[in-house]
Amino acid sequence: MKKFFNIFKITDLRKKIVFTGSLLLVYRLGGKISIPGISSETLQSIIGGAGDTLLGLYDTFVGGFLSQASIFTLGIMPYISASIIIQLLGSVVPYFQKLQKEGELGRKKIIQLTRYGTVLISSMQAMGIAIYLASLTSQNNLGETISVVANPDFFFYFVTIITLITSTLFIM
Repeated sequence: MKKFFNIFKITDLRKKIVFTGSLLLVYRLGGKISIPGISSETLQSIIGGAGDTLLGLYDTFVGGFLSQASIFTLGIMPYISASIIIQLLGSVVPYFQKLQKEGELGRKKIIQLTRYGTVLISSMQAMGIAIYLASLTSQNNLGETISVVANPDFFFYFVTIITLITSTLFIM
């Protein structure tokens, strides 16, 4: 127990622990913030019944953030996908093979390319999520059709895509 409290006596280590804790706190709070322009109740009713489908599986992977229409809906998966793609390219493309053999400089270049790939993948996924959310509708008790997005205009798509990309970059 004494060793545990000694961790907080080391200034550098204490700063890192506080920084990591702050990031976790922001991530948990950000998971409760909805994408602007979304009717969360309508979305919950639609995705809540999709538990055994591919959509329900994706919602499980991102911690339920899709059914909440959270700004962290994409999660860390675009980064993981980009990392896997870069590693697969390393076994096929000579340029990436050369980077892998260059040591520290090559590793930094690979990390940079992985981050660019993350932006590209999250952009495509964010567009897909925005289009999907705008297309979702549900029937209310009176038989009226209710859309998840009240006003699916250019502004909605722009804000949704930028929000999802920046939240993925924050998580990365």
